[in-house]
Amino acid sequence: MSSTVIVIIVVVVVLLALALVVGVTLRRRRRISLTERKAVDEPKAKGGYLAGGGISLAPGGQKQAERQVEAEPAEEAEAPAPEVPTQSEAPAMETPVVEAPAPAPVAEAPAGPVEEIEPTSGRLERLRGRLSRSRSTFGQGLLGLLGAGDLDEDSWTEVEDSLLLADLGVGTTQEVVDRLRAELVSRGVRNAEQVRALLRDVLVDALHPDMDRAVRALPHHSDGTKLPAVVLVAGVNGTGKTTTTGKLARVLVAEGRTVVLGAADTFRAAATEQLATWAERVGAEVVRGKEGADPAAVAFDSVKRGIEAGVDAVLVDTAGRLHTKTGLMDELGKVKRVVEKQTKVDEVLLVLDATTGQNGLTQARVFAEVVDVTGIVLTKLDGTAKGGIVFQVQRELGVPVKLVGLGEGADDLAPFEPGAFVDALLGV
Repeated sequence: MSSTVIVIIVVVVVLLALALVVGVTLRRRRRISLTERKAVDEPKAKGGYLAGGGISLAPGGQKQAERQVEAEPAEEAEAPAPEVPTQSEAPAMETPVVEAPAPAPVAEAPAGPVEEIEPTSGRLERLRGRLSRSRSTFGQGLLGLLGAGDLDEDSWTEVEDSLLLADLGVGTTQEVVDRLRAELVSRGVRNAEQVRALLRDVLVDALHPDMDRAVRALPHHSDGTKLPAVVLVAGVNGTGKTTTTGKLARVLVAEGRTVVLGAADTFRAAATEQLATWAERVGAEVVRGKEGADPAAVAFDSVKRGIEAGVDAVLVDTAGRLHTKTGLMDELGKVKRVVEKQTKVDEVLLVLDATTGQNGLTQARVFAEVVDVTGIVLTKLDGTAKGGIVFQVQRELGVPVKLVGLGEGADDLAPFEPGAFVDALLGV
């Protein structure tokens, strides 16, 4: 009888041991173990965003037009072109009622001394360290999670949460996590440096580094006639739209180009004055109208003046009131149609504030429905953990981020480079 009890006990012990082994084996299959953990506890910060070169400029004209046609949905391409209003036509939006028609927009030559503008190749050294807060919040957190040791399901949930909190969006987050999980195994990642390299590769690829990020702001020729590049700068008030227009003018002038600025944000007197100040500082001509005047009329005359003067680029600062106002958004479409009675619009830059997160994405969607956005300018990227909106905007619109604003300085406008951006986030 005692021997039977002993046999039963032995069998139970063996079964328990087998169950324990199977459980441990299954758990290990669901996690990835990294041997060198201490190296990522406190990743060293090696500097902030540092672009590898100046802002890339390209001529407008047929090449840009073909690219836009390819990107447009078929139903939009087949839609009949609406009638284009003349300059005297009343704007299709809420504007102050006036007893007499507003005077036609006038061109103003710069008055006073022109500032000396630093060449674009020399200003990039001053753009280091502008993403330090983004780096510590986003990059170090991810590296800490991925390099902390055994990665089980809870760890991967934390990785997903970190990506979502940085505004990468659900779709991009899922793609990044799926690829990380697969390549941690396939690459045989076992130490901190390998983790950092893998994370960098995955994030850079998610930003589609092959996208064309050149700003179409150089002149082109049509039938032997020089035509200026026409750039519309759009965005809601407060994003840095007018400031970005002025900074881009500085970039062009620093490259030896001539510029006309169009103050078509006629519903905000401060915007007109601000753009006139930028024009003075860089030695550019500005075309402006009376407060409350038709923005399309100002834009039309700006391009007309640019063609007559033979300048290289016409930069038009468009009205920046709330994107939720249907009539106001229709006015933006009207501006583009009126301008294209003279020449093709080569670039439509949408300015977004990085600190607005999801709201910025909502703005991008609405603007993209009204006008063919060709590039994004992301401003206020110097002190925010919301830089992940770059991933979402590009995924949503299929449009590249071309420029970033990294500070309040007149020359703090830099080209967006996926590798440099990810390096700044991760502290590489």
